[in-house]
Amino acid sequence: MQVPLLDFSQQYVGLKDEILKEISEICDSQRFVLGEKVQKLENEIAEYCGTKHACGVTSGSDALIIALMVENIGAGDEVITTPFTFFATVGAISRVGATPVFVDIDPDTYNIDPAKIEEKITSKTKAIIPVHLFGQCCDMDAINAIASKHNLVVIEDACQSIGAEYKGKRAGSIGDYGCFSFYPTKNLGCFGDGGMVTANDDKKAELLKVYRNHGQGSTYIHHYVGGNFRLDALQAAVLSIKLRELDAWSEARTRNAAEYNEMFTASKLGNKIQTPFVADFANRHIYNQYSILVKDGKRDELRTKLLEKGVGCGVYYPLSLHQQECFKDLGYKDGDMPVSEQTSKEILALPIFPESTIEQRKFVVESIENILCS
Repeated sequence: MQVPLLDFSQQYVGLKDEILKEISEICDSQRFVLGEKVQKLENEIAEYCGTKHACGVTSGSDALIIALMVENIGAGDEVITTPFTFFATVGAISRVGATPVFVDIDPDTYNIDPAKIEEKITSKTKAIIPVHLFGQCCDMDAINAIASKHNLVVIEDACQSIGAEYKGKRAGSIGDYGCFSFYPTKNLGCFGDGGMVTANDDKKAELLKVYRNHGQGSTYIHHYVGGNFRLDALQAAVLSIKLRELDAWSEARTRNAAEYNEMFTASKLGNKIQTPFVADFANRHIYNQYSILVKDGKRDELRTKLLEKGVGCGVYYPLSLHQQECFKDLGYKDGDMPVSEQTSKEILALPIFPESTIEQRKFVVESIENILCS
């Protein structure tokens, strides 16, 4: 049996005719950048996330960059974030000239540990970027309380977590900004790169739309130095169609995760692995990834043997970001982020896409059991 880590072909088949019709109409109109399709998606995303505003941009990476730019965060400033995330989170901080400051993660959720944030705050700290990793929200009450105490901006990196909820509030609606990615492998993915920034503050929302178009307030009149962060109409149209299906896809992922949990509990694996932990406050985990921890140094061996059996799996992420070569000038060393470093050695993502079958999940669990218990 072949079990791919990701397979969105079935989603496309079901929506193909509608998507191609929409693309054809855009091609006929020759209106490819921003416009009514983008405005429509922005309204839909704002409603979906429970925010007043949304601003379509070129990618999740650029969503983070533009939020930092609007807050005038740059050289001499520090931004606190997690070392256990996709590179773009920290890359955005460096791109605007600010200094990333790492805080270790919670060993259960893999998200930033709020209890360790305050000790890293200095007079240079301007913002916190919590990452809702793998589809589970961070402890936002604790993070917002710290931010409020120290007058810091909170930029939610919700690139993996559209539709996830924290105490009934949607990801992207809880901080000052919410940043989303629509990369094709995301739960809501377009046909290339695309992103969105959400906000509740009217002035911040207005500035986002100015900054995304080279800081242009009116034609050829530039009040700020922004960037070319404009979302394509083609991508917006595709996302509007797919957004209608997102909740059903998220519910399928949740059911698939529950089945995995039951199968692993009934298996002989015991403490050889650790299944995902869902915090009480994260009342809607949308499982962009279903990641287990593989104990006793067996992760890489397990991964190799699973791939040989035709089971797709992936390591998100193999190296804590403070250990990356490009950040060596920050002065971190091995052992500074022990939880993140250990998690990077044990983490393994398994197939969780909505259309995967129970037979495929049984094969995955049985394969893991046979490899680790033989």
